[in-house]
Amino acid sequence: MLDSIKIKLQYLLPKQGMTRLAGWGADKRAATLTHWVIKAFARFYNVDMKEAQNPDLKSYATFNEFFVRPLRDGARPVVSGLDMLCLPADGAVSQLGAITDGKLFQAKGHFYSLEALLAGNYLLAEQFKDGQFATIYLAPRDYHRVHMPCDGVLREMIYVPGDLFSVNPLTAANVPNLFARNERVICVFDTEFGPMVQILVGATIVGSIETVWAGCVTPPREGIIKRWTYPAAGEEGAIALEKGQEMGRFKLGSTVINLFAAKQIRFMPNLSNGTVTRMGEPFAEALREAAPATTDAQAPATATATATEVPVATETPAGVATAEPQVPKDY
Repeated sequence: MLDSIKIKLQYLLPKQGMTRLAGWGADKRAATLTHWVIKAFARFYNVDMKEAQNPDLKSYATFNEFFVRPLRDGARPVVSGLDMLCLPADGAVSQLGAITDGKLFQAKGHFYSLEALLAGNYLLAEQFKDGQFATIYLAPRDYHRVHMPCDGVLREMIYVPGDLFSVNPLTAANVPNLFARNERVICVFDTEFGPMVQILVGATIVGSIETVWAGCVTPPREGIIKRWTYPAAGEEGAIALEKGQEMGRFKLGSTVINLFAAKQIRFMPNLSNGTVTRMGEPFAEALREAAPATTDAQAPATATATATEVPVATETPAGVATAEPQVPKDY
């Protein structure tokens, strides 16, 4: 009965207004009141301040400063090895597995469309056909900076406006198409083992989503899809991030979704629904296919190359954002 009431409130409450108010309050310097709120929050959620670079609760001037606190050096060792990917965030695995028939498993019999998650970008969705996905939920007590699971060069960033439903396990189990309807920032990277997407999903009371290269992406919430493209690897201005490097952060908790292309990675066998995650620990192993061996006798004397045409989405110049009206969809 209580769970049913909580879900109904998710539909009825003014989530946008609540989020704006929370964001405004979290950035205010209210001295004693701010310190009291931080102390109460840390106690209620059992936040481990021993891991923080600055463990003194009274030293944080705003709630947001406390919430996005950096960790002390060495608190999250990053797994070594060229073929090892690291977990991008502290939290817990919500779901992970195969993208089947263009759908991702959400929870409790709910699936949602890969194309809808990627804001209708069918060309991008095609790159992850039959691939793998992982969804990690960040609870309020967790460290809220998000890091790279592998080396990557940023190809594009897409801001998608949407709802601000809570993304906790109860809501995920009861609100259809949750992650395809909530506000989100889609970051597309080129890696040594194919394309990789890291999506920062917004939620109720998430004051803002930021990336290290663009700063605050949302707010403002203008109700339009925005897209930024970036230079390729080796070009001037290319944004290359290393495994374990910070790429973004949430000001209040949310969810990270990773997408990987088919036959490119294998998740660690210990990861499953509910597994607690710590940034830097083993996430997946890259699958590299060895090139077939040839002998001189087998090698052709001459080689010819043929080219096939594939559809390519029109791109905008580097550093330029495009925007398009959001068309309401009934998923």
